[in-house]
Amino acid sequence: MSTTQTMEKVEQTVTNTSHKKRSLWLDAWDRLKTDKIAVVSLVIVILYALVAILSALGVIAADWAKEVGPSYSAPGAEFLLGTDIFGRDVFTKVIHGTQVAMSVGLISSLIAIPIGVTLGAVAGYFGGKVDELIVWFYTTFSSIPSIMLLMSIAFVLGKGITTVYIALGLTSWVGLCRLIRGEVLKHKNREYVQAAGAIGASHKRKLFKHILPNVTHIVIINTSLQFQVAIKSEVILSYLGLGVSGQPSWGTMIDDAKLELAKGVWWQLTGATIAMFVVVLAFNILGDALRDALDPKLKR
Repeated sequence: MSTTQTMEKVEQTVTNTSHKKRSLWLDAWDRLKTDKIAVVSLVIVILYALVAILSALGVIAADWAKEVGPSYSAPGAEFLLGTDIFGRDVFTKVIHGTQVAMSVGLISSLIAIPIGVTLGAVAGYFGGKVDELIVWFYTTFSSIPSIMLLMSIAFVLGKGITTVYIALGLTSWVGLCRLIRGEVLKHKNREYVQAAGAIGASHKRKLFKHILPNVTHIVIINTSLQFQVAIKSEVILSYLGLGVSGQPSWGTMIDDAKLELAKGVWWQLTGATIAMFVVVLAFNILGDALRDALDPKLKR
């Protein structure tokens, strides 16, 4: 068979594979749409994302630091969630906290995903000493309590939103690394990878062109779960005084509410807690639904 004919067959195979990928993704979307709770969770996540974007652009909640009423005004028609000690609107602070929470989830995921995917893929594909070294590294890394590691990084880098991004991104890649390593171990000896090697594909091409696109669903599921973990971790760090400073976040609002509860001022704690509860629950449900929809073993 001539080289031209071989390349034509390869291109045809790639085309057929891409059509199959589209069918799998459409099939997953069709199954996800049948789960009404998952659809509601997806809508909630999208709404939170829109609120965060509008807040970041200054369209809403730009005047969160402005005094709009008397100190500790109770919730009512004028102020939906009342005011804080400085007369600032608590509802506006909750909206701005949404921007902080969603940005923490997004940026920490963008830091953690490349680390986890790269290390996991290299370990699973090459095996041997490389695999042993990477497994030893993430096993040692994961043996350190995550909250202690987060606090250590925060102490070193100082307070601020950038510190939260870096700390969460550098401590949340281990789970994804384990998953990607296991998936690559399963895929590297399959027929389509061997066929790519038979026509001269390099290790880099086989790994990044053929194997990783087939484990993308793992990354998507992990990202949805990583968001809610990052949001909760940011709240903990801010509550401990090691996170966001100079702007409202759900963690700082809960921290401020410690002294307010003794005065019967409950609305700042309630607003931040409910906002966090709704989005974390939505991400959890959405993550489970994505796993069920994207896992080929569960395909009917």
